[in-house]
Amino acid sequence: MTATMNGTPNRHLPADEPLLAVDDLVVEYPSKGWRKPPFRVLKGVSITIGAGETLGLVGESGSGKTTLGRAVLGLAPVASGTVRYAGKVISGLGPKERRALSSDIQVVFQDPYTSLNPAMTVNDILSEPLRVAGTPRAEAEKRVRDLLDQVRLPADAGERLPREFSGGQRQRIAIARALSRDPRVIVCDEPVSALDLSTQARVLDLFVEIQERTGVAYLFVTHDLSVVRHISHRVAVMRGGEIVETGDAATVTTTPQHPYTKRLLLAAPVPDPARQAERRAERQRLAAAMAADAPTNTPAIASTSGDRA
Repeated sequence: MTATMNGTPNRHLPADEPLLAVDDLVVEYPSKGWRKPPFRVLKGVSITIGAGETLGLVGESGSGKTTLGRAVLGLAPVASGTVRYAGKVISGLGPKERRALSSDIQVVFQDPYTSLNPAMTVNDILSEPLRVAGTPRAEAEKRVRDLLDQVRLPADAGERLPREFSGGQRQRIAIARALSRDPRVIVCDEPVSALDLSTQARVLDLFVEIQERTGVAYLFVTHDLSVVRHISHRVAVMRGGEIVETGDAATVTTTPQHPYTKRLLLAAPVPDPARQAERRAERQRLAAAMAADAPTNTPAIASTSGDRA
């Protein structure tokens, strides 16, 4: 059984074929200055995501995790390596071929307000990708009502503008837009980092509910290990443009093997001042040990196993 049909991705994959596979991916940007070598953001990154699976991609700011998501979406320059979707190489596709993939690969950005057109009603925002794809008006309107119901927004929300909603509600609109054409993969780029904790929990529960109902796969980019623990099946930890640890979410977020992952886990604050002081001291110890090893040792990827928490 092949993974492509007539040059386009096939929705029926062999059981052992990942839905999305990134192999030895390198992304570079030009450097300022005469003859300076390009700045390498991703340094041979490899990940896989199965159908209906969530891979949590975690790391601190500047680690390259957002760049990896952009590379999957065709928005970052790939110097070498490949991105494959449903068995077909999609890195390096032209604009027309990329647009054809938009029904299968979608994105939810960090800031829902800047990603939504402030001059358009919610109905127009959600129906636009459907109408561009040739969906009849009546069918598009029905689909919009279904989408609003899926993300738990009232039917009259369609007549309102994005500014009339809270941050959590705007993110639900962004999720509905991503779902409008029944994608198989959604890149979620820090989709809850701008929300308060109670709203975060509700939006994360919505992501899980949608996945259980539709079978969509997520590449979930975040800096927060507690968010990763809540939503992910597997976790990949990025540092300096490289994957340093990967494994099942429950294990990576509770008993990590790599010192960098341990530092990320210890960075989460706790309400007990004594415990917080101990965690800070341990984090500083790990940072010093990693700095001492950095000139001579390139950390091997740690691999662990477990289940989604």
